[in-house]
Amino acid sequence: MYKPTLWYGLVLSWVGISMALQADADIEQWRVSEPIQADVVKVKNFKALSLHLYQSNGEPYATLTHLAKRMRQACQPLSFAMNAGMFHSDYSAVGLYVEDGQQLQSLNRATQGYGNFLIQPNGVLAWNDQEVRLQSTAEYAKNTFNPRYATQSGPMLVHQGQINPNFLKDASSYKIRNGVGLKNQQLYFVISNQPVTFYQFATFFKEALGVDDALYLDGSLSSAYIPALNRHDAWRRLGPMLAYSEFEPCNKVFVDSN
Repeated sequence: MYKPTLWYGLVLSWVGISMALQADADIEQWRVSEPIQADVVKVKNFKALSLHLYQSNGEPYATLTHLAKRMRQACQPLSFAMNAGMFHSDYSAVGLYVEDGQQLQSLNRATQGYGNFLIQPNGVLAWNDQEVRLQSTAEYAKNTFNPRYATQSGPMLVHQGQINPNFLKDASSYKIRNGVGLKNQQLYFVISNQPVTFYQFATFFKEALGVDDALYLDGSLSSAYIPALNRHDAWRRLGPMLAYSEFEPCNKVFVDSN
C-alpha cells in the first residue's frame, strides 16, 4: 500500500499526536506527492457528511467560500468541502441529486451523448446514516436504497476493481480532477494538485488507495476546501457541493441576509 508523504489527523496542530489516535478520527486528511500530486480526505462518519446546493432563499451557494461562511454562522464549521458533480448553467445538477432526503433531480439514465458525464459506465454516490453506496447508474437503478444524500456523476473511474476501459494510457488530456472512492464503508475524496489524465487518476484510486469502485466528480473546475491542508479553492463557481461538518454549540445568531 502506498504511504502518503504527509499525514494529517483531525487535530493537525498537535505535532506530537500519535498515529493510533489519528487513525481513530472520523476524518483523516493527507497530501501525497507520488504517483500523482494530490490531497486526500478519508471520511468514516457519514452523519457529518452532507450535500448542499441552494440556500434558504433559493439562491445557490455557488462557491465553497460562501458555503463555509454560512455553515460557520450556523455553528457548523467545515472540516472539508468539495464540488460534488456536474451541473447546468443554472447550477442545477445534471443527474440524480438528493439533499437531506429531498430529491431535487431524478436519476439520469441516458447512456449516449457528449461530455464526461455520459462516458459509460457513470455512477451514483449515495448514503444515509447507516450505509454508503457507490455504484454504476445501472446498478443503482435496480436497488431500493433510501438515501439521505445522493449525487450522480461520471464516468466511473474504477468499477468492480477494474479501471474504466474507455481510458487510454497515452491520453493527452491533462486536467486538475477530483473524485471519490469507496472501500470498507469508508470514502476517499481525492483532488489532484497537478493536471492528470483519466487513466492516471483512476490508477491512483485502484493501486494507491486500493478501492474497488471510484467515481469521477469533475475536472478543470475541481475545487476543495481543506483547512487542515491550508487549501482554500475559493474563486470557482460550483453547483452541488459536499461538506463535512459537525455541529458545535455556540452563541452566534445565524442571519440569512441574502
